[in-house]
This record gives sequence, structure tokens and C-alpha cells, in this order.
Amino acid sequence: MHSATASAPVLTAAFPIPAGVHAETVVSVRHYTDWLFSFRITRPQSFRFRSGEFVMLGLPNAEKPIFRAYSIASPSWDEELEFFSIKVPDGPLTSQLQKIVPGDTVLMRQKSTGTLVLDALTPGKRVFMISTGTGIAPFASLVRDPETYEKFDQVILTHTCRDAAELTYGAELYAQAVDDPLIGEFAAGRLTLYSSTTRETTPRMGRITHLIGSGKFYADLGIAPLDPRTDRVMICGSMAMLKDVRSLVEGLGFQEGSNSKPADFVVERAFVD
Repeated sequence: MHSATASAPVLTAAFPIPAGVHAETVVSVRHYTDWLFSFRITRPQSFRFRSGEFVMLGLPNAEKPIFRAYSIASPSWDEELEFFSIKVPDGPLTSQLQKIVPGDTVLMRQKSTGTLVLDALTPGKRVFMISTGTGIAPFASLVRDPETYEKFDQVILTHTCRDAAELTYGAELYAQAVDDPLIGEFAAGRLTLYSSTTRETTPRMGRITHLIGSGKFYADLGIAPLDPRTDRVMICGSMAMLKDVRSLVEGLGFQEGSNSKPADFVVERAFVD
């Protein structure tokens, strides 16, 4: 775990800013592992979004910047915008984005969108947020939004990664949420984090679909199984996980929802690099 150093190349607006794009300043950067980092940028006064949505980000390092979808990890009330990203050595965007330091410029398109929003779900008692890797980002936004707790009695967030170090972001997110002056009173006793690894040996191992399918997930938490009559599910992460969890919940009778037709579960298909 380390911070970006001042010796990294500074990425500033060397090219004209495209129309319909905000040029924002990097406020902070944190590197969790060789593969994962988070960063915060300034938020335009006019920018509005719903917790759980994503936005297109780029860098001012070309005549025609490359933009990629990034879920906004900060809640809609935050004065800054937070993002949680993988590092792809030869990725067209992240190969450079991972080098940003405070004071650098990041480009952001003006419109946010996405399906991982509360409006795409019908009312329920429990909401399960299923994530792998950086797929936890939109849920980082949602678990820090008071509206989530107004709509659901229980919020169960799962985070599966290969190694224990990759779970740090989720563990700190949970701790911050229950201790937050604004969110803590809602989250305490109602927000649950269930983490597991798939490669490194830890006390809780396995893909989330296997843990749910075997019943271990329910046993570990002491909860009743998923039920479309009372539960709602939000899914974000690797393509394999999306496919498997979607099949699992559809097999239980859950119906996929959208912004125009709310239902029992939603899936995000926007990815970085």
C-alpha cells in the first residue's frame, strides 16, 4: 500500500478540452496493490448523478482522448468524485491513468448513466450487492447513500477477489460507512460485508456463486435464502461472475429490472479497458 510519488509524470491539459467534457483536478490517489488504486477528483458544481451510476473518464494526453466507463464510488452527496480502478499495463487508458498524482487533470464527460440504481428495483426488504474486484465501486456509492436505507431494511454487500490485499478497499468502505456521522446511524446493524478470496488462502474462500449455491453464504450470515418476494439483487464485476450470478437468481425466479421497468435484480455491463 503506497501513495503516488511526486516523480510520476504530470498529466495536464496539453490539448484542447473536447466539447461536453469537464476538466477536473485530481485531489488524492491511493494505491492498494500492484493492480488496484483509487483516486478522487474535484466535482463540477453543475454535475448531478444518482448513486450507483457511471461516467466516462479520460486524460488530456491526445487530440482525441480515450474515454472509458468508471462507476462513481462516492455517494451523490459527496463534494468530490471517487473512483476505484484496476491497473492494466498495456491498457489504452489505465496504463496512463495509474500514474496520476494530485494536481493532474482528468477529463470527465458531463452525463452519468447506469442500471445499478435504486430506481431500477421494486421495493423489497433486503438488497444484496454482489461484486468482484473493482465491481464494488458502484456499491461504495450506494452503501453511503441514506436513500438505500430508506428503501431496504438490510443491505448485504459481497466482495470477492483473488487475494486478501485486494479486499482492503471494501473493508475500509464498510468501516467508514458504519462510523460516518451522516450514514452511520443508518448503516449500523443493517449493513453487512461478506468478503471472500479465490486464490490466496483466507478464512473464507470461494466464488460467491459457489458460496451461495452451497448454502455456506446463508449459514455464515445466519440469514434466510434469497427470495424474489422480499429480496433485490444488484450485480457488478467480472463477466464470468455476472453470467453465473444472473443465472443463479433467474433460476430462483428473479426478474431483471431497468430504469424504465423496475424489477428484482439489475446488472451493470460497463467495464474499464
